[in-house]
Amino acid sequence: MRVLVFLLLLAIPQPAFAQQACTESLASLYERVSPSVVSIQVTKINKAKPQRRFETVVGSGVVIERDGHVLTNAHVVDGAASLSITLDSGTRTPARVLGMDTVTDLALLRIETPSPLPAARLGDSSALHVGDEVVAIGNPMGLEQTMTRGIVSGLNRILPGLAEQPMIQTDAPINPGNSGGPLVDRCGSVVGINTFISEEANSIGFALPINAGKAILRDLRETGRVIRPWLGLQGREIDSQVTSILRLPLSPGYLIEIVFDGSPAERAGVRGGSLSVVVQGEEYLVGGDILTAIEGTPIRTHQDYLAKVKALKPGQRTRITILRDGQRRELSLTVGERPRLPADLTD
Repeated sequence: MRVLVFLLLLAIPQPAFAQQACTESLASLYERVSPSVVSIQVTKINKAKPQRRFETVVGSGVVIERDGHVLTNAHVVDGAASLSITLDSGTRTPARVLGMDTVTDLALLRIETPSPLPAARLGDSSALHVGDEVVAIGNPMGLEQTMTRGIVSGLNRILPGLAEQPMIQTDAPINPGNSGGPLVDRCGSVVGINTFISEEANSIGFALPINAGKAILRDLRETGRVIRPWLGLQGREIDSQVTSILRLPLSPGYLIEIVFDGSPAERAGVRGGSLSVVVQGEEYLVGGDILTAIEGTPIRTHQDYLAKVKALKPGQRTRITILRDGQRRELSLTVGERPRLPADLTD
């Protein structure tokens, strides 16, 4: 009899097991995951408002290790004068920031706990598909433990000010106070960290893919920050269609719009744009150099640029190819470490 049962189990396709494991009720899923979700209370000193020196910020977080490691948004705890966490049990305890990354808007916190805490299971955000059902669990408006439901409505979204990290788009309602809380799939795995609400449209929220968070956890634990290579350029793709509309001497490539002060690119003599033009509702800053290659690798899109720069190392000498006034030039520069930029963690 046991042999027959074993053979029957082997005969059942593996997807059937996966599907069965992910069909529990939403109420059961909430009961299973919510004990790992915490409320975060932060006091910040507002230097810009002398009459209102202190302000209180509330957010959410998720316990990812039973020893008290908590993942949340960096913008929730950035500049904290004091920081405390309220567990699902109602216990309130001080917390400290172990590491913070302004590019992914993630922070790793640590609380001292006398006993192991319920921890969430981190999933695989690369397995998400548009239409997958997800829930957001957090503490919106300071209210305790709320769950909202929706679907993944878009993947790999590039947002203004967050162009270095593609995001998950969801219509699961995300409200102030949800920031830093988990986006969870129907199997109960954390697939994203809720981080952004669109003020221009209803039912559009964004979450950082959890795979991007897992990739930097070790750095946050060990060094408190993520060291990234940096050239100091900001731009966008320029294609033949835009060139023909503008009727300017532009060539396909990566249009350099901004060169940051003191950056490796500025020291190498790279030029940014100086003239603003609008093409089909998109603003372009033209007049600067066009980047066509890094170390001989063609650069055409923003993703090309990010991928190639990511492969470099701070302190490394590298060669870039640009077009200036229709003439091809090669420049050499030393790769820097990405600093915190003015647009990081802005509201």
